[in-house]
Amino acid sequence: MSVWLITGASSGLGRALAEHLLERGHQVVTTARDISALDDLQHAFPDTALPVTLDLTDQATIAAAVQTARTHFGRIDVLVNNAGYGYTAAVEEGEAADVARLFETNFFGPVELIKAALPDMRAHGAGMIVNVSSIGARATIPGGGYYSATKAAIEGLSGALRKEVEPLGLRVMVVEPGSFRTDFRGRSADRSELRINAYDEILGRTGSAQLGTQRGDPAKAAAAILAAVEHPEPPSLLVLGTDGLAGFHAAAAADAADVDRFTHLTRSTDANS
Repeated sequence: MSVWLITGASSGLGRALAEHLLERGHQVVTTARDISALDDLQHAFPDTALPVTLDLTDQATIAAAVQTARTHFGRIDVLVNNAGYGYTAAVEEGEAADVARLFETNFFGPVELIKAALPDMRAHGAGMIVNVSSIGARATIPGGGYYSATKAAIEGLSGALRKEVEPLGLRVMVVEPGSFRTDFRGRSADRSELRINAYDEILGRTGSAQLGTQRGDPAKAAAAILAAVEHPEPPSLLVLGTDGLAGFHAAAAADAADVDRFTHLTRSTDANS
C-alpha cells in the first residue's frame, strides 16, 4: 500500500479520493484548512488516515504538513495537489488582491508543496505528483479567465517538472476534470465585487449552476485517478468526464484550425524564407 498526501480533502474530489484510497487500504494524509471536517475519516480509519492542517497561503503549514507525513508514515509516495477554488470575473473586473490570493492558492502554494515533497521522493528514487487542473486551462469561458490562468500555469510547470524528474524515477500527472458534482460552483467559488454591466449578458449572470446538474461523479473520478496512478505507464494528462473530453477536443481543433489558416505567415518569419 502507498502513502498519499491530498490537499483539499475535506470536500469534493479531494474527499472522494481520500475515501476511495482509505477503503482500499492506502495510508492517506488528509489535509484541509479546517481539519474538523476530516474527523469522521480519522475515526473510521484510525491507523491509515492522518488529518493535518494545511493552508496553501501559509508556507509554515506547507512545510509542517510534509514533515508530519514523513514522521508518521515515513514517506510520501503520491502528492495530490487538489485544493483550489474558482473566481468569476471579466478580465476588466478582476481585483488585484483577489487575483493574487487566487494565484497563491491555486499555483504558488502547490508549487511550494511540490518543492517540499521532492527531496524525499528523489532520495527514494520513486514517487508521483498529481496536479489537479481543469479543462478550463484550455477550454476557456467568459468570466473564467483568471481561474483558467492559474490552471494553465500549473500545467506549464507540470510539463517542465515531468522532464526534470522522470530521469530520477519520479512521475508527474496532470488531471483535467470537466464539471463534477462538487461545491466548486458554490462554497468553493469566489466572485469579483466589481461588476461592469456591459459584461452581464456575455458572462450570462443569471445564477450559478446547481449541484446535481453536473455530469461528473466525484467517486468515479477518484477511482479513475487511482487506476491511472497505478498503471504501469501512467498518462501525463488524464481528462475526466465526457464534457471534459469534448472540451479538450474542441479546443484542440479550434487551435489547430487557426494555426493552419495562417501557416503562410508563420513560415514567413524564418530568416531564410
